[in-house]
Amino acid sequence: MKTFKGKVLFLDRSDINTDEIIPARYLTEVSKEALKPYLLEDLKLDGFNPKSDIEGKGVIVTRANFGCGSSREHAPWALEVNGINVVIAPSFARIFRQNMFNCGMIALELPEEAIDHLFKNYREKETEIEVDLSSNMVIVRSEGKEERIPFSLKAFDRALVEAGGWVEYANKKY
Repeated sequence: MKTFKGKVLFLDRSDINTDEIIPARYLTEVSKEALKPYLLEDLKLDGFNPKSDIEGKGVIVTRANFGCGSSREHAPWALEVNGINVVIAPSFARIFRQNMFNCGMIALELPEEAIDHLFKNYREKETEIEVDLSSNMVIVRSEGKEERIPFSLKAFDRALVEAGGWVEYANKKY
């Protein structure tokens, strides 16, 4: 199973689309690894530099409707190859969300108030988040302190994550 923790990349904008996650001009690449240097290359966000801000991050915390736009599996692949296996937001575009789970990754929806709290209290600090599937808790660690935020996942989404994605799930079940 993948690791569902890491340093947090805060992206304070709603409606980040799949073209901003991985630009369409790179969709001709034939491997996930080839997508790695282009993650979030076209994202325009004050203070964000994809060349320096992504490395070493394992979790994204962002705003509503993350992954809107085209229904391409390349967007989760580009996150995964960069070591990002968790995106936390108040909502996701439906197909992007399902593609995350199909890849054995987590698209975790938390209430808007919880996302606001994370931005207000942690975005200017080095912060690590761990998603503990066994206790249904998001564990936030920063400056020697720890906070826990409960979450829930649909049983099928959890099964996909625990299996490692749709292909692995299907191989075990069928």
